[in-house]
Amino acid sequence: MISAGCDIGSLTSKGVIMENGRIKATAVIASTNNPESSAEKVMNLAVEKAGMAMDDIDVCVGTGYGRDRIPFVQDTASEIVCHGTGARWLVPGAMTVIDIGGQDCKVIRLDAGGQVEKFITNDKCASGTGRFLEVMARVLGVSLDELGTFSAGTMSPITFASTCTVWAQADVIRHLNDGHPLEDIGAGINSAMANRVSMLVSGSKPKPEICMTGGVSKNRGVVQTLEKLLGSRIHLPRRADPQLAGAIGAALLAQKNGRGGAN
Repeated sequence: MISAGCDIGSLTSKGVIMENGRIKATAVIASTNNPESSAEKVMNLAVEKAGMAMDDIDVCVGTGYGRDRIPFVQDTASEIVCHGTGARWLVPGAMTVIDIGGQDCKVIRLDAGGQVEKFITNDKCASGTGRFLEVMARVLGVSLDELGTFSAGTMSPITFASTCTVWAQADVIRHLNDGHPLEDIGAGINSAMANRVSMLVSGSKPKPEICMTGGVSKNRGVVQTLEKLLGSRIHLPRRADPQLAGAIGAALLAQKNGRGGAN
């Protein structure tokens, strides 16, 4: 059986094609302001990589904020269910999932069978999201990848008084004008991000094993600081790009019952 998941997020759109439970092709693109267009572009790219046509897909499930506007899916499923399902596939022992996307942070606690037991989201403020890091990286004039390396290069990270994106941005500019090294400022940004996320995670009463998905899981500075704050190892996906967790979960749900088991 060939199943597919299409995850239309606020910043990126993801497509995954699976055949008999194994990933056949994936695609990630920047989202446009038109979810229909984003969905068509990312899935066309995925099927092209897979060497097939859309008609070859038996069932496709949509998720993400734009899921209700994807024209070609047979069903939709909530982000929480899809991210929990995808994370458990990526890290089989996962019981707590930290997923940090462009505009929100989700902490999902799973039961032994992989079903969602509890979840908390932060979607009211950019702090603790990928957007926070994007803004800070732009002010520093570095890439997101480079920002993630700064924590390993300094022993004197800057302490930020606030994780509010607006105030933190002003602080970054002030520290730059004062001549502080980029590494110290960047490490402070990563620490501020980790501190904000740790408060959300602690509120969920996390259970080991803890795994992290989403684009921010690629920032080693944030991950390592978060591990210290939580006093627990964070497992990172190895089977596929951690940004694909939601789309993988959607494809797995599609495969499971042919309709996606929408929530």
